[in-house]
Amino acid sequence: MNVFVPLITALAGLALATALLALNLWRAALYLFPARVRVEPEAPADQMNLPAELAPAEEQLRALGFHALGNHEEKPLLRRATLSYDYAHPGERVFATLYLGSDGTPRLYFLTPLAPEGFVVTADYRRPALDIPGRYRSGGLEEAPPERVFRAHLRRLEGLTPTGEFTWEGRVEAGRSWYRGLGQVEIRRQNLPGLLWTVAALAIVASAFLGGRGR
Repeated sequence: MNVFVPLITALAGLALATALLALNLWRAALYLFPARVRVEPEAPADQMNLPAELAPAEEQLRALGFHALGNHEEKPLLRRATLSYDYAHPGERVFATLYLGSDGTPRLYFLTPLAPEGFVVTADYRRPALDIPGRYRSGGLEEAPPERVFRAHLRRLEGLTPTGEFTWEGRVEAGRSWYRGLGQVEIRRQNLPGLLWTVAALAIVASAFLGGRGR
């Protein structure tokens, strides 16, 4: 019976490694290659097919003075694309984006590009606070209504210089710039655990393989 113990242990290790890789490999890829996220326009405002779950948030955005721009998709390596629905308030120089989280929960964030390079991002979900003076501010007010998140975003813009065109094309370009530039700091902070779990999973696979060769 003891002959099968090493084999069973190795198989259990491989099963664990497979599960870890399935959950974390895409996060490791995002950590290593954030600029490889593809951001592409999908449909203009008059052709947007907004999910019903996002309709209440859209109504609140319109009440705040936002108008629809269109939607875009964001496609990381090894991951399905996410559809995002974009709005703008040119007077306040703020973009708003709605999307459905991986659990189907409606999510909203406000985005403003800064001159000469930078961003302010404020979300209605948990988002680790990050502040690079004069260049980058990111954070979230979990489960706060859109009006409160919007006002918080405007306060965080004080003393900074917004830039860019608040059009659909401008929003797509802002997304691309975020992944190419300062957004990478936040991406790597968020996805470091995924990278570490991926390394651990690969170590398990290597141990099982090398252990099998040594017997």
